[in-house]
Amino acid sequence: MAQNFYAEEVAAEKAKANKNTYEWIQSLVSALIVCVVVFLLFVRVIDVKGSSMLPTLVNGDKMIVSNLFYKPKAGDVIVLKKDEYDPNKALVKRIIATEGQEINIDFDNGKVYINNMEIEEDYINDLTLTKLNFIGPKTVPEGCVFVMGDNRNASTDSRKTEIGMVDERLILGKVHAVIFPTSHLGVVRTDGLHYTDRTISQG
Repeated sequence: MAQNFYAEEVAAEKAKANKNTYEWIQSLVSALIVCVVVFLLFVRVIDVKGSSMLPTLVNGDKMIVSNLFYKPKAGDVIVLKKDEYDPNKALVKRIIATEGQEINIDFDNGKVYINNMEIEEDYINDLTLTKLNFIGPKTVPEGCVFVMGDNRNASTDSRKTEIGMVDERLILGKVHAVIFPTSHLGVVRTDGLHYTDRTISQG
């Protein structure tokens, strides 16, 4: 009798353990499915094409881009589409100014000013000397951003009429990291813009 009771107890414990294992696996699978769905809906892997974002991004880099809960802010590196420029091409640029901000550029000295204050740009490849079609100052309209590539003199961006101010709805997402090649692996710096105490009137 005692032997039968012990066997039943062991069987019950085994069944409970199997049930817990099944529930754990079920939870894990559900979590993986949710992750896959979120990744497919809100996360993209996009290749960098060209040199307009040197030195931050290099031609051929594979970037993780997401628009999940995204609100554009100055300093962010983003991917956007602008049909007026090229309906088949995604562009990667850095947000320099957001709605309501005034942007001006001193092309003689290569300096960029937001609301008449010079910004520090230690992420750029060279000073902003190429004008394209830009005539400032310009105020960024509501719901738009002004973008430029970090490789300022080899970038087609908001200085060019065909791109101009970018509607936030055209932003595919923020660039969070480079995942390939492994030599470039890392988080993409987007820690906001910093200002100096110099104004454009002071040169």
